[in-house]
Amino acid sequence: PVRLHIFEWGGMGTQRDLVGWIDITDAATLQNTANILQATTRRPRQIQTALGVAMLYGAGALNRQRDCWRRTLDLTGDGKSNQGPRPREVHELPEMSDITINALVIGGAAGGSDALSGLTAYFGAEVVRGPDAFIETALGFAAFRDAMERKLLKELQTFAIGNMKTQNQ
Repeated sequence: PVRLHIFEWGGMGTQRDLVGWIDITDAATLQNTANILQATTRRPRQIQTALGVAMLYGAGALNRQRDCWRRTLDLTGDGKSNQGPRPREVHELPEMSDITINALVIGGAAGGSDALSGLTAYFGAEVVRGPDAFIETALGFAAFRDAMERKLLKELQTFAIGNMKTQNQ
């Protein structure tokens, strides 16, 4: 099973939970979560982008779930941070320990692949962190669905290795 918490963010103080912590254990739960997201009205586009604040908000949610064996924060964005603390300034804060941050970068189709490359480089330098952290890209919002699917599948292809003792040991 996978446990998810989904929130929307933009500028300072605009974070809102869309789906609280939920265990995705079967197809029905996954479909119900998808239905909730599809029914959610997106807030009007903002010119502010507070990536550092979004990172701290996500870390707060993850820190309320300390029993997770893998703590990954996924940030999707289409611009550089222009409000609040710079993302790299929050990387080493105590609340960020043991958190991997992956990103899905959406470049404007009008700006082409050069704009997407620049934004991807920015996210690589400022946002992503942790072992096996990565960036997935989408050239425009029309490519978002496929990029998100690739990103989630890559994240789910992780092995959990543990030590199981039998009663006779």
